[in-house]
Amino acid sequence: MDKLQLVNEIVALEWQAFQEVKNEGGRAACQDHNETFDIMRKSQYLTWDEEMLAQYKADFEKALSRGWNMITEKYARMMASNAKEQYEAIKDELPPRSDACLQLVEEIVRIQVSWMEDFAKEYPFLANRGRAVHTYEDTEYNTSYETYLRGELLTYSPKMLVLYAEFIKRLQKKGLNLSKFIMRFTTSLYGYASLEAAESKLKYSAAAKEMTEKILSNMGGFQRIG
Repeated sequence: MDKLQLVNEIVALEWQAFQEVKNEGGRAACQDHNETFDIMRKSQYLTWDEEMLAQYKADFEKALSRGWNMITEKYARMMASNAKEQYEAIKDELPPRSDACLQLVEEIVRIQVSWMEDFAKEYPFLANRGRAVHTYEDTEYNTSYETYLRGELLTYSPKMLVLYAEFIKRLQKKGLNLSKFIMRFTTSLYGYASLEAAESKLKYSAAAKEMTEKILSNMGGFQRIG
């Protein structure tokens, strides 16, 4: 099986699992946005190697075979930050994680958060279209990149987590930024020629919007004077 086929099969499995996630307030709007889900998830998995993809797919299918939904687990683990009371009520239902696993997750999170901070400095308009970066920015209705990442990593099997950590550390050693790679795929799948082209388009749109708001505001002032 080639890499692209593995990516497509994983994203299809995740989409079906995502449909089964029960939201406290009813079905979430994002559960109807297949195209967005498809682009976001593919952008991540296209950066992985085939060993990582095969391991994650095997873990995901094994979980499904025993009636466990890793997407539901991911959102449940995020609640440790953005819905603490509800998390306390369900945390004992989640698979336990060893101290070594928790430590490795935090090492990965530190690296990837720093990458996202760097990306946000270089491409502020693109970054502004995504999640807030840090867990301390979480609210009940908005979950940060850091919290989302931590929740996802905590669903990985020990073997998958080690593979992923090795991948992250290889990139770090080479001075590469995974956030950039992922966003290159994302912007490409949305039809942009490059990160720079997407950033420029968003910057222009923001400037045009600001100018329009100023013009309308000034027009309102003239109307009041008249």
